[in-house]
Amino acid sequence: MAYETILYDAGDGVATLTLNQPDTRNALSAELLRDLLAGLRAAADDDGVRVVVLTSSHDRIFSSGANLAGFGADVPLVHKHFGSEQILELFDLIAGMPKPVICAANGHVLAGALGIALACDLIVAKDTAEFGTPEINVGAWPFMVTALLFRNVPRKAANELIMFGDRVSAERAREIGIVNHVAPAEEFDATVAEWARKLASKSPLIMKLGKQSVYASLDMSFRDALEYLHSQLTLALSTEDIVEGVTAFFEKREPQWKGR
Repeated sequence: MAYETILYDAGDGVATLTLNQPDTRNALSAELLRDLLAGLRAAADDDGVRVVVLTSSHDRIFSSGANLAGFGADVPLVHKHFGSEQILELFDLIAGMPKPVICAANGHVLAGALGIALACDLIVAKDTAEFGTPEINVGAWPFMVTALLFRNVPRKAANELIMFGDRVSAERAREIGIVNHVAPAEEFDATVAEWARKLASKSPLIMKLGKQSVYASLDMSFRDALEYLHSQLTLALSTEDIVEGVTAFFEKREPQWKGR
């Protein structure tokens, strides 16, 4: 499939989706969100893809967030509502992906783009990247991003980001739980590639079951979560992959995943 606003590349078990509208600083236009949704669905449906990486072709910015001009556009409110549904759909699709998703934050991650990053399973950031929710500075609020922010970051730290609207460094983002790893510019690409390779080496079936269990149990009560996860454990124990993984461990060899 041809994409207008992203680059899609798949090989060796890894699908890389690159935001590719540097002239707009990868603002989250309807076209970019459409292509991202389509690209992620293609990766989800491709049995050869085990890991997804999201990154940017801009040399300093992952994405600047939503197109602010759209906030003040003279169009019916219902059109704005339906337009913003794409970002909601994108957050949900990334979080619910049956494969691990890495955000390779090679540049600044701002506003709605922070929600995209937080929806990913892991974030590797270049040491020059900055993160922030600057919406309050233009009289707005990161409403949908907060659903993800408060599931990743302690409340006081999240409030500081939202209420001041200031950017924080990649290292500060790591300290408060947004980022997993900060890499120097010269090591960034190699680090992302190594993380993707390691994830792609795991059982795709168990990874899928595990990710789904995390997403499904997130807002359950403690007892309901335990009962649900117990059922998922039993399901995992019924797979050939778990037998192969344990056997390979004792035989001191690499496992050969069968996906069943």
